[in-house]
Amino acid sequence: MKPDPLMPRESVPPLDLPLTAGGRFVLGEAKPAAFELLVFYRGLHCPICTKYLLELERLEPEFHKRGVHVVAISSDDEQRARQMAEKVKAAGVQFAYGLSLPDARRWGLYISTSRGKTSTGIEEPALFSEPGVFLVRPDGTLYYGAVQTMPFARPQFQDLLGAIDFALAKDYPARGEYAGEV
Repeated sequence: MKPDPLMPRESVPPLDLPLTAGGRFVLGEAKPAAFELLVFYRGLHCPICTKYLLELERLEPEFHKRGVHVVAISSDDEQRARQMAEKVKAAGVQFAYGLSLPDARRWGLYISTSRGKTSTGIEEPALFSEPGVFLVRPDGTLYYGAVQTMPFARPQFQDLLGAIDFALAKDYPARGEYAGEV
């Protein structure tokens, strides 16, 4: 099963995952005014993810002001996901865990194999998904998506905030929606 890109303006796959703080994250239940921001990360083993999620946590109040609900998601088990949430001192960002690899593929994410321990001394899972960032409209359709094959050079959250401001002010439509013959 190869990853297929999600299409803007079309419904995204469902998500129903446990949260480190208790309860569940069910895509669409938060009913944000603007978007749900889904940040798929590689897992506890990834030092670049830690740095990225620290920035997300720092900027979460800015997303919240714009009507954006923020969730970080991984295939990690509960213990590893809790450790990551603790590392970034999660207060605003919710941490969902247990994403199945078939579900990761449904979201168009790439899957990598373990290379053993990372520079932080944490063992990589046998298989895990690479990063992805998505903005989902309250109606469950994709507005923005970025997936990567590597942990580095990710979309910057400050840039994303500016893009959200522009999109909301100008009622800018999701782009990349054309699926016809070229």
